[in-house]
Amino acid sequence: MSSATPFAGTPRVRRLPLAGVLRLGRPSDIWFKPALSVVVAVAPPNLTLLALGRLDLAMYTMAGSLCALYAHHRPYAARARALAGVVLGMVAGLGVGLVAASLTGSAVVLVTVGALVAAVQKALCDATRIGPPGHVVLTFISSASLFAPQTLAQVPGHLALALAAGTWAWLVGMAPGLFRPHGPERRATAHALNAAAAYAENRRPHAGGTAHAAVQAAWQTLLSAGARSETRRALERLVVRAEVALAAPADADPHRLRTWARELRGTGPVPRTAYDSELLGVEAELAAPARRWWSALGPLAPIAMRTALGCALAGYASLALGIGRPYWALVTAASLYQANVTLTWSRGVQRVVGNLVGVLVFAAVVPLAHLGPAALVLCCLAFNFGAEALIGRNYWLGSICVTPMALLITEFAGYQEPGRLITERVVDTLVGALVGFVAAMAVTNRRAGDRVEHALAAVERARARAARLLAEPHPAPGSLDSARRALATALVDLRAGVEAASGEWWQRALPQERVVRAEQAGHRTLAATIRHHRAEGVRP
Repeated sequence: MSSATPFAGTPRVRRLPLAGVLRLGRPSDIWFKPALSVVVAVAPPNLTLLALGRLDLAMYTMAGSLCALYAHHRPYAARARALAGVVLGMVAGLGVGLVAASLTGSAVVLVTVGALVAAVQKALCDATRIGPPGHVVLTFISSASLFAPQTLAQVPGHLALALAAGTWAWLVGMAPGLFRPHGPERRATAHALNAAAAYAENRRPHAGGTAHAAVQAAWQTLLSAGARSETRRALERLVVRAEVALAAPADADPHRLRTWARELRGTGPVPRTAYDSELLGVEAELAAPARRWWSALGPLAPIAMRTALGCALAGYASLALGIGRPYWALVTAASLYQANVTLTWSRGVQRVVGNLVGVLVFAAVVPLAHLGPAALVLCCLAFNFGAEALIGRNYWLGSICVTPMALLITEFAGYQEPGRLITERVVDTLVGALVGFVAAMAVTNRRAGDRVEHALAAVERARARAARLLAEPHPAPGSLDSARRALATALVDLRAGVEAASGEWWQRALPQERVVRAEQAGHRTLAATIRHHRAEGVRP
């Protein structure tokens, strides 16, 4: 526990925001990549089933095809592993749902299974930091499969369809590497350079936090990219230039940083800087044992508990109201859970608004979709593209396309009465959002404060190591580079932990004074390590 005086103004119950929750942000630089990838992954299996007259099997191929939504920001070596894990996780969740559906017809048991699976999926996705769309797509598929009429004899064939489509999605996700093998690394480096340029121009605290996070993300991308090719070495040197700009913003040249960032577009040569020194600490970091993802599962226990409880109660409430598809309420609750209660509230508002507008879109489009099976498939493809194209600007905007797509998927197995579908979806959305948020408030997350304490200790250890190396007349080659990145990582983790805990309810006050002192001392030491690097020959 910290001995520092906690910040007296930290409230135990925080105001839930409304302003800005629906504000649109800028789209991702690569918004079109997941949008196009999911269309390319979904279209061939669905069109094949259409030609065979077996659209009733589309749910199983969709399970595999939707894996193409993941890992677009990862280098291709890391992407290959991540996508393979997503495919296997998707098939495993589908398998649990199908086996449960074949063994019991009890809706209460099925909802309970779905809630437990959703909690596991949430914990695993957060622990592995798989990124958007996280556990929501996995939970949607596994929960829907619980209420698909099934026999045990059919399960292997249906899982084979999902695995085949997942294999195709893996190929779709990896295909851009044939044309831009260093694309993710170049984008991450360009983002770090632009963020550093923005900080050098205005030097606002928010811009500084954003820039440090961008630089850290670039290092993580480069360190996970595999063998250090000459291109990756050149990118590493550019990231160091971004670090130099953060340490000495008054001496930085924002125009030059942005020029380097622009030159990283496309497949042209990586720009060379005035002085290209070797980064000796990278090889040591690559050789060090990687942090095991399962070590992050412990702190995620409260979030997993919220997910299990909220999903179960939402499903039970839906059943009590006589809704025929309780998994919609379950998935709505699962989609809410973010790092803290405040963010969960914001996601709930976005989910409700997006779904309510989405059912209106469905009502407008359903006459077109009912023209025939081909029209149904094409409408689903269009909504797939729209959802991924828009969701990066705000979750509610993407939900406007996700909702009609999910409603149309139910019609692959046969015609559904639109009025009933709309009514059930609206009720399940409201029930899932309300019950899910109540569960988030009921299950406290005291570990958010513990995470801040651990992050503070990590920053202090990393700063002490870097300071010790700075005091040495001749530190070991690469040791200061490695210490600098370790300190930067610890500072970014501390800020993320503080922001997560600041939006959490029912916990002790945060040691704000100690956090401020640790961040100030850490950034001073970080700047000193970079000045030392410059003295060795690196110029901004």
